Amino acid sequence: MDPVTLTTERLLMRPFAPEDAEATHTACQDPEIQRWTVVPSPYTRADAELFTRKLSPSGWQDDTMYNFAVLLRGGGPLVGALGVNRRNLPGTYEVGFWTAKEHRGAGLMTEAVLAAARWAFTALPADRLEWRAEIGNAPSRAVALRAGFRMEGEQRSALLNKGIRHDTWTGALLPADLGLPGTHPHRPAPDVSGAL
Repeated sequence: MDPVTLTTERLLMRPFAPEDAEATHTACQDPEIQRWTVVPSPYTRADAELFTRKLSPSGWQDDTMYNFAVLLRGGGPLVGALGVNRRNLPGTYEVGFWTAKEHRGAGLMTEAVLAAARWAFTALPADRLEWRAEIGNAPSRAVALRAGFRMEGEQRSALLNKGIRHDTWTGALLPADLGLPGTHPHRPAPDVSGAL
């Protein structure tokens, strides 16, 4: 897929470029980003160069991973990163993100997640957008909830991060949750709470 740029009321979301390496490296020095995400720890300048110069562009080229640098409209520093990744089940994608420390708590990442979800449901053949985070990552869960994700439970040993398997919270957003049509019909399960 050709890289795309998304805009919201406050944000510009564009593919990462080599000139983002320094800002990415700086943001990823935050212990919270290293703790809760799968970025390497310690996070080196070489890691940032690999991500911005090779991994992000190749994800767009082979249609497996769509990474966006999240910036304030009208210029400004890197607010965060957001990726939409293809999962094994057709029509299923996963969103992941981190927010630079100085931009947390302003609702910017919720705005970015909603923009990415609308894009995934209209530009990709997405019928389901999943979110997962290690149990305990309350800020990520708060973003997902504000964006309308329905929590679906916990998965044991579902995340491998820095050589350790972790239990995760999981949630999903469907096109109908945003008033959009899906690419395939969805038949919700019948209510069987009273059946025995």
